[in-house]
Amino acid sequence: MNEQCEGISRRNFIRIAGLSSMALTLGTYLPADGKMRLKVINPSDVNDLGTQFMSWISIDTEGIVTIVNHRSEMGQGTHQAIPQIIAEELEVSLEQVKVVFAAADVTKFGPQPSEGSFSVRGWYKQLLQVGATAREMLIQAAAKEWGVSPAECYADNGVVQHRQSGKKLGYGALVEAAAVMVPPQDVKIKSRKDYRLIGKPLPRKDVPLKTNGTATFGMDKKLPGMLYAVVERSPRFLGKVKSFDDSATRTVTGIKHVFKVQRAVFEDLCEGVAVVGDTLWAAMQGRKALHVEWDDTAFEHADSNLIFQRMRNDIDGLMKSAPSATRFDTAFAQTSKKLDVSYETPYESHSCMEPLNCIANVKADSVEIWGPIQEVNWIQRDLSERMGIAASNVIVNMTFLGGGFGRKAFPDYPHEAAMISKQINAPVQVVWTREDDQRMGPFRPAAAYRCRGLLDADNNIGGFQTLMAAQAFWPSPASISPTDNEYIGIMDGFAPPYLKSIPNYSFGFAPTKSSVPTMWWRSVYASTNAFANESFIDELAYAAGRDPLEFRRSHLREPRYQRLIDKLESISGWKGRAAKSGWGVAITECFGSIAAHIVNVSLDASKKLRMNKVFAVMDCGWYVNPGIIQAQVEGSIVMAIGASVKHEVHFKDGQAVEKNFDAYKMPRMTDIPDIEVHIMDNDEKPGGVGEPGLPPFSPALCNAIFDLTGKRIRKLPFDLDTIG
Repeated sequence: MNEQCEGISRRNFIRIAGLSSMALTLGTYLPADGKMRLKVINPSDVNDLGTQFMSWISIDTEGIVTIVNHRSEMGQGTHQAIPQIIAEELEVSLEQVKVVFAAADVTKFGPQPSEGSFSVRGWYKQLLQVGATAREMLIQAAAKEWGVSPAECYADNGVVQHRQSGKKLGYGALVEAAAVMVPPQDVKIKSRKDYRLIGKPLPRKDVPLKTNGTATFGMDKKLPGMLYAVVERSPRFLGKVKSFDDSATRTVTGIKHVFKVQRAVFEDLCEGVAVVGDTLWAAMQGRKALHVEWDDTAFEHADSNLIFQRMRNDIDGLMKSAPSATRFDTAFAQTSKKLDVSYETPYESHSCMEPLNCIANVKADSVEIWGPIQEVNWIQRDLSERMGIAASNVIVNMTFLGGGFGRKAFPDYPHEAAMISKQINAPVQVVWTREDDQRMGPFRPAAAYRCRGLLDADNNIGGFQTLMAAQAFWPSPASISPTDNEYIGIMDGFAPPYLKSIPNYSFGFAPTKSSVPTMWWRSVYASTNAFANESFIDELAYAAGRDPLEFRRSHLREPRYQRLIDKLESISGWKGRAAKSGWGVAITECFGSIAAHIVNVSLDASKKLRMNKVFAVMDCGWYVNPGIIQAQVEGSIVMAIGASVKHEVHFKDGQAVEKNFDAYKMPRMTDIPDIEVHIMDNDEKPGGVGEPGLPPFSPALCNAIFDLTGKRIRKLPFDLDTIG
């Protein structure tokens, strides 16, 4: 179940697909015209086809269906959703399916990143078509065997049956005949009403593996002759090794090597001292005995207060440099019914429960990686360029991930592992401690916002502006046009229908400079944008003297949004909401899905504020497994609770202050309110799930607190106990 696909060679193809003597193996590929085609893949043909295989299934003579999952599994559910899609059209139960991970190979699998909630929404058509084509080929093989028309036959639960005679043949008995057929193209797939698996909350295939200890995570993987390493890294992000004393380290039993090592963080090379031992314990004890002197000159020592002031200054500079004759500025200057407020969100750690780890085995002309890898293509490309080895000789193998949230897409930790393996000429597993993970980042960037808005004569939004300052991951323009696809994230999470009902709007982005390394965090910029934008929408609603949900309804006029608001209103009992409690709402859109939350809060007998319940509605269009959606929305809300009221990363003198969970507090079970998740049923295209459920929570919570107490919260995180 946990084998790693090592690329499609004749030998590995047979081994990974689990073939016995014969199999029906289907792949999808893109010829020159860009239209997807299906082809039977014979082991002897694989290296000669010259096509770009993107995914495949294989059925062996025992009837076992093997599905190659080209995406990582970090809890978001690809290990279940991808097989569930294929099994639906293939007419097999999930008990007949096993799943293996694919190695990195963009020419054979297409793009493989597990980010942007793209795994299902980007691949469902191909996966449905593969399953349906394999089914039809097996039906044709059975019909030929019986001398009947394929129209007289049907497939069910891995068996083809003839309606009139009742004859039956299992898939395993048909693969030899099917494997010599030319796959039919454009096979008709099922209507949604006929689904038996898709849309059902089927138990996840990875849960038993993760509960009985058989799932292979990065820490579980072992290689013959493998050594273990930990790295003493500069406590300041860009510090250099001036000198080190390893005399005490080398007295620790099991220590093999001690040397300086670098890892690439974007354009910077960050330094540390690697301690390598024959056990992880030896390496960790050796590091404790190590003494390093650091050169911390020639770079800025990050400080949170200075960074936030810099962001505020950047917004001021953005306003001063922007044209003053825009439609928004003209409208804003001519009205008295206007608001001008600021919001701030902090740096956050990814804090995956599985700390970073990676195995590397570097040889003269090859690199092979194993670990909790979220973005195999980027890491393969990065290693190829930095190590000077052809990408075809850089093999990146995925294991299960104990959380990712964007952090494990970054190529720094595989690069560091590869550099250590190259130095010692042996396979090595590099393990980061919790403190390493918390101190080094990269982090979600902090952000500052200035929002200005005005109301027209009918108390609708007549103008809306958001100016944002934050660290960018790439160069970006100062002002953003909503008609330009280069939003640089400033409009992530902002519901597009607002732009159709608001006559004057303006958005601007100022890329703040800092030595703090930053990286994507679950829902990327939407996690901070939504707090500012949906809090400000609420402020405009109250300034207009209007119900916050009705106010949103009047501006989000598209039918899909209207149906979602109807659902949200119904499940929460919004119109009959109880007095002496607070109710807040927020609606966001990102990664192809719409999410809406209503949060209910109240004061307990001691006047402490308590979160009572979260009502969540997710509209992700066509979906696979409602159980996965519910789990992902609940997990997103828990993560958002932490970012709202529990944790943030501060920097002082160039170092992260919060180094472990004693300071970077995580939400506990007692902090989590009742969460009720509802999923919209419609015929819209599939959207993402793993990320869109997070952004609405913070503004909905803060809007509820205002509704109860009259206090506006414009800076995260905050202490619930100080609000009552």
